[in-house]
Amino acid sequence: MSTSSIKKMIQISEPVIGEQECLAVQETLKSGWTTQGPKVREFERNFANIHQSKSAIASTSCTTALHLILKALNIKEGDEVIVPAFTWVSTANVVEHCLAVPIFVDIDINTFNIDPKQLKEKISSKTKAIIAVHLFGLCADIKAIKKIANNIPIIEDAACAAGSFSPEGMAGSLGIAGAFSFHPRKIISTGEGGIITTNKQELADKIDVLRNHGASLSEEKRHHSSQPFILPDFNVCGFNYRMTDIQASVGIIQLEKLKEFIDFRQYWAAFYQEQLSDIKWLKLPEIPKGYGMNWQSFVCVFNKSKHFRTRNEIMLQLQEKGISTRPGTHAVHLLGYYQSKYQFKDNDFPAANLADQQTLAIPLHNKMTEEDFKYIVDIIKGL
Repeated sequence: MSTSSIKKMIQISEPVIGEQECLAVQETLKSGWTTQGPKVREFERNFANIHQSKSAIASTSCTTALHLILKALNIKEGDEVIVPAFTWVSTANVVEHCLAVPIFVDIDINTFNIDPKQLKEKISSKTKAIIAVHLFGLCADIKAIKKIANNIPIIEDAACAAGSFSPEGMAGSLGIAGAFSFHPRKIISTGEGGIITTNKQELADKIDVLRNHGASLSEEKRHHSSQPFILPDFNVCGFNYRMTDIQASVGIIQLEKLKEFIDFRQYWAAFYQEQLSDIKWLKLPEIPKGYGMNWQSFVCVFNKSKHFRTRNEIMLQLQEKGISTRPGTHAVHLLGYYQSKYQFKDNDFPAANLADQQTLAIPLHNKMTEEDFKYIVDIIKGL
């Protein structure tokens, strides 16, 4: 059967954008204030409240959010920043953009997050930060990381983790700062977009300035000033990483739906866990006790010793039957730029290598129907 003959394709992910979001955008467009302004501030306040953080600073993406955090922490050439070996490439790229050196640490294959047991040997006198990724929406073990890190700042790459929590608190409140994504693949979306959370006021102030070219005065404050001749001073060299009010107006509505979206995903993740538990060639995701996962993705590990086909052959079969799948993400040390620059070998990080080659994400998003979930289970059971 060719994919062109399939009546319906169940996508790996789809954003849920409804009439409320459309009306909110119309209202913002009619207001005349479309760049960073009052809607961004409202979105930031709401996001900070939900994630137990004193401050939130919106940006153009999670990548630029991470970059802003590193720059605010004065990460510079020659510094080392620890990152997990299995993550989206931007986690390492932002370190490179600071001319610093990403130091990779292998993951725990059971959680897909950085393995704290392997962290200590990678820390040196040059280590200036640790980026802990909450991959697929599951918070990393920040408590264990802190015990090893001592006073090294821990940055949360919480791209996937809006609404997730660990026993220590909400994602984004666990380290010195957290960075979230609102890409369409994430549980809530503003098209593109990101946000930083922190409980450190001095850090928040630095980031706020850096995202707006280094301006000492925001556009909103300048616009409302009674002195039209005033322009901001620029004491630091910053970036244009500002979110627009158009995006924020969507984000405000999306954020109101976050709990509903998570509840839906938790219900159907439990359905997958129950229905697929007997599939010997599929290792299902594990959630440690006390953790609350938003289920941004449902990522399994394919056991190649338990099936006569390969993972890629299974993925092609599912595609032919109208079910989109993806590898979880990639092992960064296997990517051309990093392999070439640092001369990594495939098995330098064996768990990350295994995850790169054998993970399988199946559809789980808020546009799916009961029929979709049951169909996917039936097809997988028949493979």
